Amino acid sequence: MMTVRVGVPLRRAAVSSPVVSQASKVRCVEHLFQPRPLQKLSTSPLRSIVPSSTSTTSASIVKHASGTDTPVGTQPPTPPAEAQVPAHSDAQFQIPIIDFANFLQPQNILDKVQVADQLTQAFKASGFVYLKGHGISSGQIAKTFKASVDFFKLPLDVKNSLAWKDPRANRGYVAEGRERVTQATSAEEIAALRAQTPDCKESMEIGKEDDPVWRNEWPQEAALPGYRRTMLDFRHTAHELHLQIMRALAIGLGLSESFFDDKCNEEWHTLRLLHYPSVPAKALEGGGSRAGDHSDYGSITLLFQDKVGGLEVQNPNTGTYIPAKPIDDTIVINVGDLLARWSNDTLRSTLHRVVAPHAQSSTSMTPTRYSIAYFCNPNEHQLVECLPTCFDEKRPKRYDAVTSGDYLEKRLAETYS
Repeated sequence: MMTVRVGVPLRRAAVSSPVVSQASKVRCVEHLFQPRPLQKLSTSPLRSIVPSSTSTTSASIVKHASGTDTPVGTQPPTPPAEAQVPAHSDAQFQIPIIDFANFLQPQNILDKVQVADQLTQAFKASGFVYLKGHGISSGQIAKTFKASVDFFKLPLDVKNSLAWKDPRANRGYVAEGRERVTQATSAEEIAALRAQTPDCKESMEIGKEDDPVWRNEWPQEAALPGYRRTMLDFRHTAHELHLQIMRALAIGLGLSESFFDDKCNEEWHTLRLLHYPSVPAKALEGGGSRAGDHSDYGSITLLFQDKVGGLEVQNPNTGTYIPAKPIDDTIVINVGDLLARWSNDTLRSTLHRVVAPHAQSSTSMTPTRYSIAYFCNPNEHQLVECLPTCFDEKRPKRYDAVTSGDYLEKRLAETYS
């Protein structure tokens, strides 16, 4: 009988990258501050949607595994990875809350460098962060969630008419039980897992709208007025935030701030709407879950959660799963496999899963959960090969170069075959 490999260390370990000095990171961004005045730093749409009242304090909050929030006040940039104590115990494992407003609206060079350092060091350690001050309005998020809920209320025959058909397209409706996310790479093993303990969820995948070959699957406008426009607007807003996060990571890795701009600018991403229906608790016994142990495939993922929760992140040093509880006004951001590969495993793609809240008895029903995941990818034909600051003589390249499209098509074909 096939089983999922649970509670084991990641198949790859994050390792120290060549040291990038603070001065190098400042040089990555200092051209932005001279001689132009501050208000002309960027024309990014994200800058215009960050409220002008957003605080620019450098105070931050660290989220501990215990669930407590600890203010750490104003601090200098995070020290290099080699100076930090690894989270070898669950008590030390942290998913930090990072205020991104200082990156979007910096008052000086060090504001951007500090946020870039915080983000990069968190992705080296745990692969996950909570991002606040991200600039996406609560109103737009709420509107998108409502449209998602309305979609999943459609009759099953209507949803099935929009079914997912091809890994090259990666678009359409995925019925409950069709997908089984796992770290297994054999199509036969995944099929056996899907038959034994399928994921208890349904989803809708929405890709790039102007793709010359593949078309999104949309319900009739009369059935869901405004649904299509809401999703396309949200996709674009999330894409703009993704670009800013990649710019921060470029600085943190000692690259030019614009290094990823022409490598991730084609919006070759997937917006996934997720519905975890209420099911009897006993349905999840014997290895069942809402979404099994897995890492994401692309560069980064932006996860928007409701208040039900259920996301758990594996401490890569102990194999223990730690709840990543929903926190108001934040987005969960995590590293995907392609970015880990791109960075020569400097940045960590971490296993995670979705479980149901603990039920009082086996006859209890699990609560319904909704989430929205925005899976960000490099451009389809982008060659993903080791970043120039992530290897040296002591740390050779670990992976062969691969195009984003080829890699993702292979992973998706394995998941759904």
